[in-house]
Amino acid sequence: MKIGLHIADFTFPAGPAGLADDLTRVVTTAEEAGFARVSVMDHVWQIPVLGPPEHDMLEAYTTLGYLAARTSRVELLAWVTAVTYREPGLLAKLVSTLDVLSNGRAWLGIGAAWNAEEARGLGLPFPGTAERFERLEEVLQICLQMWAEDDGPYDGKHYRLERTLNRPQPLRRPHPPILIGGGGERKTLRLVAQYAQACNLFAGPDLEHKLDVLRAHCVAVGRDYDEIEKTVMMPLDPGEKGENVGALLGRLEEFGKLGVAEAHGWVPRVWETERLELIGREVAGPAAAF
Repeated sequence: MKIGLHIADFTFPAGPAGLADDLTRVVTTAEEAGFARVSVMDHVWQIPVLGPPEHDMLEAYTTLGYLAARTSRVELLAWVTAVTYREPGLLAKLVSTLDVLSNGRAWLGIGAAWNAEEARGLGLPFPGTAERFERLEEVLQICLQMWAEDDGPYDGKHYRLERTLNRPQPLRRPHPPILIGGGGERKTLRLVAQYAQACNLFAGPDLEHKLDVLRAHCVAVGRDYDEIEKTVMMPLDPGEKGENVGALLGRLEEFGKLGVAEAHGWVPRVWETERLELIGREVAGPAAAF
């Protein structure tokens, strides 16, 4: 099992003036500690579960470009891109650019979006749920077409592109891997089965059930279930002095038995990089055997 770092809060003690240096220290420490991936949220305001909307929040793809220049091995992605915040042609170009400039380390993490308050606040598109899922499927189709050799038009219900030209193409072939976030049983997991290389589910009591639903969708669309990487989002808190390491490893081992390949999550007070080092020493190594 791999371990991934999710940076979900940019309200660091040093403030915005120190944020570039702090982020550099965090991601380079994570890379050296053995984290496989680093992600950032695609939000423009902080989300309620983590703090008030006035907390600092960086734009995702600008931040990922910065992190690409500060690292050399970790894979990079937005966890997950809000489908309606960027036009699909531009999104495919953003991920292509990130992949080229990171030497092939970009993923497309994407979902149907959910934060209506921030969207209304900044005037970003946020149609109803059914339409957002329709758009999500079209965006996936457009990205795959732009990352292939077909530069012809795309004519969908919501998006019309006259020429899907994309140069340079991503370095990762056949295309940057796609992770679809969310556990919706009727739509989201069906899209995972049809289009994605990875799913993301929360580490809750219904995890095994969600995986069974995904397996059924794979059967329905003729997809090999084992081709899809299963990831879980969860807090990664080893404790200040490692007092939580045993419990954390116990949970990861249980997830490994279900076929989960990556535990991806946030680390408390991540700017205090000792916790990242602790995870590298005492969690990442044992978890690789799960």
